[in-house]
Amino acid sequence: MDDVPRDTVRFSVLGPVRAWRGGESLNTGSPQQRALLAALLLRDGRTATASELIDAIWGEEPPSQALAAIRTYASRLRKALDPGVLVSESGGYAIRAGADTLDLAVAQELAADAEKSRSNGDRCQARTLINKALGLWDGEPLASVPGPYAETQRARLDEWRLQLTETRLDLDLEVGCHAEAISELTALTAAHPLRERLRELLMLALYRSGRQAEALAVYADTRRLLADELGVDPRPELSALQQRILEADADLARPVEPAPSAAPTLMRPAQLPATVPDFTGRASFVRELSDRLAAAESSVMAVSALAGIGGVGKTTLAVHVAHAARPHFPDGQLYVDLQGAGSRAAEPETVLGAFLRALGTADTSIPDTLDERAALYRSTLDGRRILVLLDNARDASQIRPLLPGTTGCAALVTSRARMVDLAGAHLIDLDVMSPDEALQLFTKIVGAERVASEREAALDVVGACGFLPLAIRIAAARLAARRTWTVSVLAAKLADERRRLDELQAGDLAVKATFELGYGQLEPAQARAFRLLGLADGPDISLAAAAAVLDKPLQDTEDLLESLVDTSLLESAAPGRYRYHDLVRLYARACAERDEQPPQEREMALSRLLDFYLATAARVYALERPGDRTVDHLEHTQYAGLEFTDRSQALDWLYAEADCLLACVQQSLGKQTLRRAVDLLIAAKDLAESGANSRRYETAAIALRDAAATAGDARAEGRARTTLTQVHSTAGRFEEADDEAHHAMALGLAAQDPWTSGNAPNERGILAIYRNQHAEGEAYLQTAIDAFRADDNRPGEASALCNLSRIHLALSRTASAVELAEQGIEIYDALGLALRLANGRYALGLALTQAGRLTEALEQVTQALGIFHENRQPLWEGVTHFRLAEVHLAARRYTLAAAHAEQAIALRGIGGEWRRGTVLTVLGRALSALGQPDRARACWSEALAIYEQLGSAEADEVRGLLHPVAAA
Repeated sequence: MDDVPRDTVRFSVLGPVRAWRGGESLNTGSPQQRALLAALLLRDGRTATASELIDAIWGEEPPSQALAAIRTYASRLRKALDPGVLVSESGGYAIRAGADTLDLAVAQELAADAEKSRSNGDRCQARTLINKALGLWDGEPLASVPGPYAETQRARLDEWRLQLTETRLDLDLEVGCHAEAISELTALTAAHPLRERLRELLMLALYRSGRQAEALAVYADTRRLLADELGVDPRPELSALQQRILEADADLARPVEPAPSAAPTLMRPAQLPATVPDFTGRASFVRELSDRLAAAESSVMAVSALAGIGGVGKTTLAVHVAHAARPHFPDGQLYVDLQGAGSRAAEPETVLGAFLRALGTADTSIPDTLDERAALYRSTLDGRRILVLLDNARDASQIRPLLPGTTGCAALVTSRARMVDLAGAHLIDLDVMSPDEALQLFTKIVGAERVASEREAALDVVGACGFLPLAIRIAAARLAARRTWTVSVLAAKLADERRRLDELQAGDLAVKATFELGYGQLEPAQARAFRLLGLADGPDISLAAAAAVLDKPLQDTEDLLESLVDTSLLESAAPGRYRYHDLVRLYARACAERDEQPPQEREMALSRLLDFYLATAARVYALERPGDRTVDHLEHTQYAGLEFTDRSQALDWLYAEADCLLACVQQSLGKQTLRRAVDLLIAAKDLAESGANSRRYETAAIALRDAAATAGDARAEGRARTTLTQVHSTAGRFEEADDEAHHAMALGLAAQDPWTSGNAPNERGILAIYRNQHAEGEAYLQTAIDAFRADDNRPGEASALCNLSRIHLALSRTASAVELAEQGIEIYDALGLALRLANGRYALGLALTQAGRLTEALEQVTQALGIFHENRQPLWEGVTHFRLAEVHLAARRYTLAAAHAEQAIALRGIGGEWRRGTVLTVLGRALSALGQPDRARACWSEALAIYEQLGSAEADEVRGLLHPVAAA
């Protein structure tokens, strides 16, 4: 309907019966007049006689003036619509309008196109088209239209909509979106309990999501229901599916094709870096590796590991061979730099997440743990022919989870370490080039004419480079860029033993000598930038952060960095971001230690970087939490940070800089920087609350706590322990969290730190809620409220009030719980705290639920969910879906309760195994109420296993739930 000219009259029947022209809604009159319009629209342009229309609107008992009424309705509609749209002919009426002007006709065309796409194997396109068709519905079809004809058509359209939904859900499973489909299928099976196809799809979705027990429980519930209601057994297809699940059929676990990602082009990854046009030599290695990769189709898995010193050309050779082997791997090529030579090697689970996304797995379907991700990765690769290039590996343990496990796939690994403990790998030790190969590479870069006239000098150059490819390439690039130099000039520079002899040794020192050549040609300002930027630990550095390190204006910094990119000593990672090759970074740091004068300049550069991150993160915090006194208690900075125009821009910066920011924290553990580092972690707390980067955040907090304890800095240690309290609490590690909070409270008191004095007892009060220590929790939270009020920290006070509300709830003081939550919301509202307001509405929703005011509770929690989603807080989104499930459960809306519980699980943001147990418990209650006791039992059994492993008191509650079901 989007293609219809705006001035054409359009109609809808998949909801209220309406007509509109452009953006103007047309008056379609009384319900009976709309019934006439609907009857004509649904006849596909055919004429309806007056008697047919009377039967359609009034049935067997029409009024005495029915014919006159029909004529009146038709006359009014004719005036409202365009001329020629409603016509009179052969004693009746008809609508003459294009098929694309009616939403139903458009939906039918989309459904037909979807079926064609599916027949042609394009399931993703079919799924998209059916979603478009379903999107045309706007509630109940023919809403509020009276008459027997409308009633019949309404039932027909409802059934068709359900059939389309089944088809789309079938496609969801075919393309691997099983986790996302469970919530909708749970709701649909509750609404249509006897519809076996929906039950079949739910079983398959659960099985593919690793929830085998629940899948089998769905079958048991279905068999019982069919026997009780209809006296029949499940259809053969459903029974066959149950048997395949019992047998753990491997084919059943695989979707027909991988799940579509947000960008369909990622379904066939092509991630190999560009190969160098002047690749030289290594003929025997190329042949050996190529033969191994060509044989991958018939072997379990081909793994070849290249080892050698840095700069020997491992990556260049691997990329060259990988490109040549692409025809053998038509399903794609994956690549990752594992950063094994540096201090921050890539974590296998992070790499697996990136690989799964590149292979088309939706974010919500990616598991949390390393083992689960590795298993899903191998399953996704099964049946496909994909080459995986694992570059710059640290050791065998880093790459084992990243190896494919099936026939047809292959892996190429490069590393400084020889992978002798990598079972089944074909090992290749890559040495320096032969003199002839080295000279060929030098000649290709410099030019044959220049080398031919000075062959001996050229041999001297490559010899001085130790025949190391990276060294030769940098030396040749320098010469190629300087037309006035001869080869002899370059050879003479390398002949200076003061710069070369001690460094051209075995191992990485050979690379250092090569870098010395490029470094020696830098202008003083370039050399200073090269030295100082290498000090930062992050994987890369932004232009703004680099300007802070160098203490220069942004434009001057950009000019310097781009000039370093031209010399190949720095890489442009992305617009406005720069990075070092890991070996170059080490060399830059060595230069800084050797050449930077005065030596304190190194510490000052890193101090400016810390200032930049702290000042900028504090602005993000202030934008997110107006009026929060936390920013007033942070250490003062000498270097200004960035300014932001809105909260979204600020959050974009924080998440983009997460790795670099947390690396800076861990690099700032000295006495002079410790307090600022702790405060930076506090200002960047969104990184922990969002669930993103939580592991790195926790690691940094632990390092700060230990450093502060060693330094005897009570204030820094108290703040670090308070941040750790929140991290442990979010992960469901309540014992560890309480221990940190206990020490933090004592340290805050000793240091007379207003921030810790308020936040530590507040966090401990939250823990008391989870641990059912309500009297202690009330005391902690009252302490927090008093501390926040003494500090005039209104948002902190509101937070503690909302938490105290939950304590009162647990103590059955419902009225005061509601009142406390409302006080918190009033403060948040007055300060314009959008994100924190969501926490307040969340707390009020809990209180209203217990008070039995379920409609108000639903409104509060739903508003909280919207705010959390808008602020990119998946952890709190998941928890809020769980609370919505509780509200609907209390209101006996069991289908909605189950759907929200499933969404909490699908988001994977509920925070630790303890919270997963609470969601499964509520999901089981909803399913039990929906007449699905076997599936409920499966949920409770999983929850019980979690609680027993954690030693949680909730285990008793779940045992109580299981026994009645077991006895039934």
